[in-house]
Amino acid sequence: MSPIPFDQEVAQLLLRYAKLIVARGYIHNSLGNLAIRVPHPDFPHGVAYTKHAEVSLEEMTLDHVVITDIPTSRLLHGTMPTSVGHNLNREILRLRPDVGAVIHVHHDETIALFASGAAKELRVLSLEFPYVMAKPPYLVPSHLDVEQDVGPIKDFIEHTNSLVMENHGVTTLGRTVSEADHRLNTLTSEVHFLAPDAVEWMYRHAESVIYPSRDATRRPAGGDRTA
Repeated sequence: MSPIPFDQEVAQLLLRYAKLIVARGYIHNSLGNLAIRVPHPDFPHGVAYTKHAEVSLEEMTLDHVVITDIPTSRLLHGTMPTSVGHNLNREILRLRPDVGAVIHVHHDETIALFASGAAKELRVLSLEFPYVMAKPPYLVPSHLDVEQDVGPIKDFIEHTNSLVMENHGVTTLGRTVSEADHRLNTLTSEVHFLAPDAVEWMYRHAESVIYPSRDATRRPAGGDRTA
């Protein structure tokens, strides 16, 4: 097996987005994390860069960055284990080869909304939401702790790019950490409800609107539906 190199550029990218997440007010104490997948020839799922347990994203430095296997929690770089939340990161990366990064935060407003009982479903909130998210968010019921037991993830993770975990927090996925961050900011933004048929149309054409160079074949005919 080839040695696991510690890629300073990936670690710095992790730190950069940690600071962005902190600046948005999504992080308090050691709760919340992010993980970035990096390909490796000896690991079919690649390896995951993340922070170890017992330190927050506010405090972390390069010394707190560890590398783990993805199907298992085995440390490949570093000596301090990760938090239990990394179980969810790893399972998402294992089941979704198209995903390159996962962000998990404990967003106060979202937690309060669902804990209050005022909302029982997550309706689409803004015009940009379906385009950026590309798939509907999935509301994880409060009786499921998908960090301790990742088993239920396989039943729905293919159909979403974001999880809203009742009384717990928010998780977003992206092909890159930038995309995961954009989805996090969209999910937590203050916006208004849209009609279901308009939302469905936007989910369908999300790729061609947000990334037109990648998906010109699905670009909607007749101009922008939202114009």
